[in-house]
Amino acid sequence: MTTEILIAGFGGQGVLFAGKFLAYKGLIENRQVSWLPSYGPEMRGGTANCSVILSDESVGSPIVSKPNILMAMNLPSLDKYENDVLPGGMIFVDSTLIERKVNRTDVSVFYIPSTALAAEIGAPTLANMVMTGKVIKECDGISDENLEAALAKVVSARHADLKDINLKALQTGMEYAG
Repeated sequence: MTTEILIAGFGGQGVLFAGKFLAYKGLIENRQVSWLPSYGPEMRGGTANCSVILSDESVGSPIVSKPNILMAMNLPSLDKYENDVLPGGMIFVDSTLIERKVNRTDVSVFYIPSTALAAEIGAPTLANMVMTGKVIKECDGISDENLEAALAKVVSARHADLKDINLKALQTGMEYAG
């Protein structure tokens, strides 16, 4: 099974962090992995996106041009990448920041108020991890195992105190029923 994920938003929304988390999770689970970050010249406030491929076979190219999963953290990202998602794929929308609905009918769409949920748990900067939790819950190609081990890889030792709140954000997304 191969899952191609595109995570997109503004710089500073944790797009690259979420992608790195998913990539390390895949590595821990002995999957073939590709993680390719991309961001504009202004990291904070500019555009950022990240391609992640999780596969049971060798990954030929790190480029994700037709993702199975799109995580859109802002409206410009949804506008730009909505039509790239493969038919039958999934689009996850931060409905706190994006008011419009997805125009396509050949994909599964999940509207999750990631930014609002992150603020509710006292972690307003972790909308990325709330949405990642929802992706983990809904996607057959990503298990809900090894969350803490993957967090240990991406949360630096200097910020080890942030592992628990990141885990809480993931669980909040996984438990969101909307």
